[in-house]
Amino acid sequence: MTDRHRRLDRSSTPGSTNSLWKWTDAKPVWIVIRNYIFIMFARLVPSLRARNWALRQLGAHIGSGVSWGLEATPDVFWPELITIEDNAIIGYDAVLLCHEFLQDEYRTGEIVIGKRAMVGAKVTILPGVHIGEEAQVAANSLVTQDVPPHTTVAGVPAQQMTKQDEQDATRS
Repeated sequence: MTDRHRRLDRSSTPGSTNSLWKWTDAKPVWIVIRNYIFIMFARLVPSLRARNWALRQLGAHIGSGVSWGLEATPDVFWPELITIEDNAIIGYDAVLLCHEFLQDEYRTGEIVIGKRAMVGAKVTILPGVHIGEEAQVAANSLVTQDVPPHTTVAGVPAQQMTKQDEQDATRS
């Protein structure tokens, strides 16, 4: 089991339907609607200050100097489980998921993105993942495990790049 999996809170949802059918038992409808409105605003407004303000209103912990790319999407159910430390960059159309709805349970977990970390465009980060200080996640990656500080990861699932991979990427 990865560190991510150890950090997840699990809630059982027994019955004949999958757990997504029971989302209203997990979060009140009005909260999800409010979250959705603020998130849509944050995804589309060009001002970084306005984006950070909107996400803080939802309980996300957003440090100073955080930059969100257009259409980046924080978790609509549990945005309060997101911590992004100072001067981190979240790329265009990235998705930060703090929940997983499964057949017989749903899981929630905090996402932490360290100082000056960079998350590329169209990256998906799963619940419970911690990305270290000054780490880099390449575009289009799926982050299923923690990323150590000062490390570059890429791929589906994201894996640490070797020094040769990094040299090849800078030549391209």
